[in-house]
Amino acid sequence: MAQAVRRAGVLCAGMDLAVFDTMADGPADAETIAARLDVPVRGARVLLRALAAIDLLKTDGERFWLAPGVDRVLVRSSPGWFGDILRHAVSRYEWDALGRLSDAVRRGGTVLDTNAETPDYPFWADLARTPTPHTPLVADLLADTLEPWAAGRERLDVLDVACGHGLYGYTVARRYPQARVRSVDWPGVLEHSRGHAERLGVLDRVELTPGDMFDVPLGGPYDLSLITNVLHHFSAERAGEMLRRLAEATRPGGRIGIVAVTADGRDPASDPVPHLFAALMLAWTHEGESHALETYRDLLTANGFGEPRLHEVGGVPLRLLLAERL
Repeated sequence: MAQAVRRAGVLCAGMDLAVFDTMADGPADAETIAARLDVPVRGARVLLRALAAIDLLKTDGERFWLAPGVDRVLVRSSPGWFGDILRHAVSRYEWDALGRLSDAVRRGGTVLDTNAETPDYPFWADLARTPTPHTPLVADLLADTLEPWAAGRERLDVLDVACGHGLYGYTVARRYPQARVRSVDWPGVLEHSRGHAERLGVLDRVELTPGDMFDVPLGGPYDLSLITNVLHHFSAERAGEMLRRLAEATRPGGRIGIVAVTADGRDPASDPVPHLFAALMLAWTHEGESHALETYRDLLTANGFGEPRLHEVGGVPLRLLLAERL
């Protein structure tokens, strides 16, 4: 575990220097690859051997070539290119935060002056540009689950606060032609949200509203309010304040959709993702954490919504909660 930083560093260097793209055509020796990358032979040789040590390359001692499957996920021209997502996973933002985790434990929250709650934090624009592979799966789950309620409606007004990439709202809009979406987020994030709306063919039914979700006028009322992957940045009390805002903006009989990493009461070793994520929230925010499913249930029922229903995609750590506005 302690040496994981070395593996991640070697992987990042391979992606940064486009080593995998350079080697897509077949085996080559260190001198040839160094020439292609325009780097010193010594640097290339050390990196190539390190990549072989973590099984991303194969070597016979002289030549190097891509390990099986690497071409599918680490060569940029591949339809399965995964590099942008990996950059999120090993981003300097998380490294900087977790490098101060012991200080955050002592304080009980982030010690970083610039953190995940800082307005226009650059990480959110990066994530909006290249969503994780889990996002389309959960967005489709949302659209599927809403069908019995949404399909027959003449109009479907959707509010998506802290929308990020916007794919949850835009997937609903693509599925239901009567849907109109209002996307709220920081200006730098909305630049990328617009691109996704255009790519999905729904931009003409989208209104982009820059601002902080706690302060910007939300308008309404809406049939569906979405708040995805953001409430874990705040305390349960602060999350409740946001849910009250959304209740005021949502029509009675409407729906709220929450997407989040949540703990469900299992032993941490059996369900590690939410607990490791909570450590990141401790280092990265002032009061955030991976709220338990029971906490979301209590927050929803205390703030104008009914009992939520839980929906999941196998193997995906994100969970979808849907509840009715009472």
